[in-house]
Amino acid sequence: MGDAAKEYVAGFAAGIATVVTGHPFDTVKVKLQAHNTDASGKKYRNALHCATRILSSEGVRGLYRGATSSFVGMAFESSLFFGMYSQLKKALQGGMSSSRPQIHVVGPSAGFSGAIISVILCPAELVKCRMQVHGMDLANTKYNRYNGPLDCAMTTIKTEGLKGIFRGYYATLLRESIGNAVFFSTYEYTRYYMHTKIGSSLPHLNEQQKALADIGVGIVSGGLSGIAFWFAVLPLDVAKTVIQTSPTTEITTDPFRTLISIYKSVGLKRCYAGLGPTLLRAFPANAAAIVTWELAAKVLDIKRG
Repeated sequence: MGDAAKEYVAGFAAGIATVVTGHPFDTVKVKLQAHNTDASGKKYRNALHCATRILSSEGVRGLYRGATSSFVGMAFESSLFFGMYSQLKKALQGGMSSSRPQIHVVGPSAGFSGAIISVILCPAELVKCRMQVHGMDLANTKYNRYNGPLDCAMTTIKTEGLKGIFRGYYATLLRESIGNAVFFSTYEYTRYYMHTKIGSSLPHLNEQQKALADIGVGIVSGGLSGIAFWFAVLPLDVAKTVIQTSPTTEITTDPFRTLISIYKSVGLKRCYAGLGPTLLRAFPANAAAIVTWELAAKVLDIKRG
């Protein structure tokens, strides 16, 4: 197996790690974004109240509602994304390996890869978000009930056409291209800085200490990159959730018009709905993804700079 194929395998593993670690936080985030941006008022006081409501009505299983489509979508999306990013970065470097990050290489590689995977991610997230929003709460009568992810996807196509499954694509495209450019720029520079400091201050580490140091660098660089991602694009994610989970097809699919509408009706703060659980999720989920990606690269003996 060549390095290119191995990169896709490593990315697949990173996607699984992301869902396992971060999906419960994502469920809370989606519910806050869908219900607390309505002009009729806030349904949940905060993230803790939302999580408590889910646990009391559905149990732990409720926090993983929509996880099936998320596992499938995230695993293949992550595989494609990490694989494309690694290959594009090599191509833009012109075959010259460099340990020092180059912003004109990292930014375009991550941004373009994010734009491509948004085609896969949009339908998967639409199903995930709709499954998360309807839940088991009988108060959510305006939302459709689905028997599972496949039923959700088929019902959407039947009632809204093939275009319906791609509702929110423009918002997804912007979120993934901008967000991933920010994510990998933060990751590459944080990783480079930390490895430089470790290399200069602790030159005599044994193999076990080096392995632990690499995991520590992966946790910090991955976690900080995840936080940077969401700080940069959370309003676009709020718009995407509102567009994808709206019970009516009359709503605009323009994320900027959606955000303006939210701002006018309930204020700027609601454009950042779900910020708490998003940031709580961002560090552990992305740390898990990066550590898994880097460990998989070592196991598969992928040659990187």
